[in-house]
Amino acid sequence: MLYAGVDLGTSSVKLLLMDEKGNIQKIVSRDYPLYFPEDGYSEQNPDDWWDSLMDGMEELFAGCNKSQVAGISFGGQMHGLVTLDGEDKVIRNAILWNDSRAGVEAEYLNNVIGKDKLSEYTANIAFTGFTAPKILWMQKHEPELWERVRKIMLPKDYLAYKMTGNFSTDYSDASGTLLLDVRNKCWSKEMLEICHIDINQLPKLYESYEVTGTLRKAVAEKLGLTENVKVIAGAGDNAAAAIGTGTSGDGRCNISIGTSGTIFISGSSFMADSNNALHSFAHADGGYHLMGCMLSAASCNKWWVENILKSNSYDKISGLVEEKNLGENNVFYLPYLMGERSPHNNPSIRAMFLGMSMDTSQAEMTQAVLEGVAFGLRDSLEVARKLGIKINTSKICGGGARNSLWKKIIASVLDITLEVLESEQGPGAGAAILAATGCGEYPDIGIAIKEIVKVSKVIEPDKTLVEKYNYKYNGFVKIYPAVKQLFN
Repeated sequence: MLYAGVDLGTSSVKLLLMDEKGNIQKIVSRDYPLYFPEDGYSEQNPDDWWDSLMDGMEELFAGCNKSQVAGISFGGQMHGLVTLDGEDKVIRNAILWNDSRAGVEAEYLNNVIGKDKLSEYTANIAFTGFTAPKILWMQKHEPELWERVRKIMLPKDYLAYKMTGNFSTDYSDASGTLLLDVRNKCWSKEMLEICHIDINQLPKLYESYEVTGTLRKAVAEKLGLTENVKVIAGAGDNAAAAIGTGTSGDGRCNISIGTSGTIFISGSSFMADSNNALHSFAHADGGYHLMGCMLSAASCNKWWVENILKSNSYDKISGLVEEKNLGENNVFYLPYLMGERSPHNNPSIRAMFLGMSMDTSQAEMTQAVLEGVAFGLRDSLEVARKLGIKINTSKICGGGARNSLWKKIIASVLDITLEVLESEQGPGAGAAILAATGCGEYPDIGIAIKEIVKVSKVIEPDKTLVEKYNYKYNGFVKIYPAVKQLFN
């Protein structure tokens, strides 16, 4: 049988076709626009996602035995606000995860409603990128549009709705709305009252591996599939990526270096950080996870290489950095191009270089960017360590993980062993595994992972660099407290 995994990202949708043994048969990608109508705003048109998905799926399934396609599932960008009216028409562009317009609303939730109450209701506090502050922003600034809202959904769930006609989401993605009681896996009545939401505006909740419906007739006919193809709930992108890397069960870790950067720590039981520096979410395997998220990771390198150095060769630019200079750099980079989430929760902070002199080179600044992202990841890991969680090994995925130098830096900055996979396809692979499990190909996620996910390479931390980077990190952590008042 064949299973399709859909990775709905910020810049493109990536489609993956996997057989029952986990072999990747085909990969297809389609780009779509990203809009920045004002400073700090980030939007996309959900219909662009749908058009790209359908176009890509026609290519994905071309040439295969379509009668063998059994299931489709998703890994999707989290936190985005998608609103539909009573006729199922999109009311406005989706407000994305990296949009920072709802800072006032996040402050209201944290400071007026109170972080303690938010933690009690949802296990998390408000971050600007979360869905609930966006809802409050829309109610305040676009009341005439809000009056038309009949359905509130997350990005990947819009695709599932268009495919099946069933209004659904999964626990992992719903965890990032600030509307879910994560511990008890249900919509929080208190948060619905605070945000003036009727529960009928919210989708039905599922585990990520559960079937939410089958293909509508029109969709099946367009793709040349049967209406019996099952659609499985799927997961938020980080949870889906974690499944794709085999990060399931107690004490497992995955580091993702994509547009954003995350440290994802899974567990079978509910976990929470009392200081709320880490998110406490449901996991796609039916358990839970802690996650630290930095808003700009590989996007820092993209900005540096393309916007500043005007290059299209990442390898050439990273090749400027000599390994003998690792841990010796006097230049620091703060990776806050879009503000920062974990652990600072500050949408106003911005990126900066520090420590430059007359002889500072491109190589040193490039190295500072790579090291700055690694230091940002360590900020979240240190929070987990203070909670008593011991992480000695982590999988690593995402576009930035293809850079061998960056992986060496991350392993040494974090002082952990990194495991590189034979086939790393991020959320798309996780979504395909969820689809296979949901269709009964495997009895549970754990067995599916054991059969499918294989490690090809192990990167150990360089103990000499670990010592040097400990010293440098002690300097890095002093910078944010010193400069944050400049961006209030």
